[in-house]
Amino acid sequence: MEDPAGNVSSHTHFVLNGFAELGALRPVLFLPFSALLLLALAANSLLLFVVVSQRSLHSPMHVLMAGMACVDLCVPLFFVPHMLLSFLLDWRGISLIGCLLQMHLIHFVGSFQCTLLVWMALDRYFAICTPLYYHQRMALPRFLKFMVPLVARNFLLITAFVVLAGRLSFCSRVMTHCFCEHMALVELACGNTALNSLAGLLALILIPVVDFVFIVASYVVIFISVLSSGTSSSKALRTCVTHIVVMVVSLAVTLIALLSYRVRSSLPAASLVFFSTMYLLVPSCFNPIIYGIRTAEIRQHIVRTLSRVVWKHFS
Repeated sequence: MEDPAGNVSSHTHFVLNGFAELGALRPVLFLPFSALLLLALAANSLLLFVVVSQRSLHSPMHVLMAGMACVDLCVPLFFVPHMLLSFLLDWRGISLIGCLLQMHLIHFVGSFQCTLLVWMALDRYFAICTPLYYHQRMALPRFLKFMVPLVARNFLLITAFVVLAGRLSFCSRVMTHCFCEHMALVELACGNTALNSLAGLLALILIPVVDFVFIVASYVVIFISVLSSGTSSSKALRTCVTHIVVMVVSLAVTLIALLSYRVRSSLPAASLVFFSTMYLLVPSCFNPIIYGIRTAEIRQHIVRTLSRVVWKHFS
C-alpha cells in the first residue's frame, strides 16, 4: 500500500476471514466449535482435578500428564473465544500486536505438547530400563537438566519467527484464517519472505520432528529392553502404548496442518483453515480422554469423582 508521497506503508490491523466461503452459513460453525471448546475445558479440568486431589497420583508420570492437561486447557483459550465471537458477531478484526501476541502464545504453549511427550518418554525409559535409579533421576533438580534446554529451545525458535514476522511490511490485511497462524500472516507481506519461511521451517523441524525422532528412539530402546530381559512389564508397556497413541494423534495432525502451507496443494482454502484449527483443538479434546481411558489409576479416580458428583446431585 502506498501513501500519496510514494512511500510504502504497512497494515497494522488485520481481518481474520477464515471460512468466508460459507457465507451466511458461517455463524453455524459457532455450535461445533463451542462443543469442542467445552469438551476440551471439561475433560482437561477433570483430569487436572483428579491428579491434584489424589495423593496417589503425585508420581512424576502423572504430574507430567497433568502438565499436558494444563497445556491442552490453555491452548484453546488463546484463540477459540475470539473465533467464536467472529462466527457469532462477525468480530473479525485484530491488531498486529494482538496478532503477534496470539501467535507467540499459541505456538509456545502448544510446543509443550511435543516436549511433554519427550519428558514422558524419558520417564518411561528411567522407570523400565533403570528402575533402581528411577526416583533419583526423576528428582526435580536432576530432571531440570532435561527440562530447561527444551524450554529454552522452544522459546528462542518461536520468538525468532514471531519477531521476524513483526518486522515485515504488509500489503494486504485480509488473512484467510480464524487465528494468527504464522504462515497465514507471512503470506500477506510485501517483498521477499524467504527468511520467515526458513525460520518457521526450522522451528517445525527442530521442535516436533526432532522430538518425534527422540520419542520413537526412546520407545524402541524400551521395547528392546523389555523383550530381551524376559520380565513381565505389562503395566509399564500399557503406559508406553498410551503415550504412543497420544503422540501419533498429536504429531500427525500438527505435521499435516503445518506442512499444508509449504506444499502446493489443490485443497480449498477452507480445508487448510480447518486442518490448522484442528491441529490445536484435536489434541486438547482427545488427550485427556485417551489418558482417562487407558491409564487405570486415573480412570478409577475419574469414575469415583463423577459418581460422587452424580450422587450428590440426585440425592
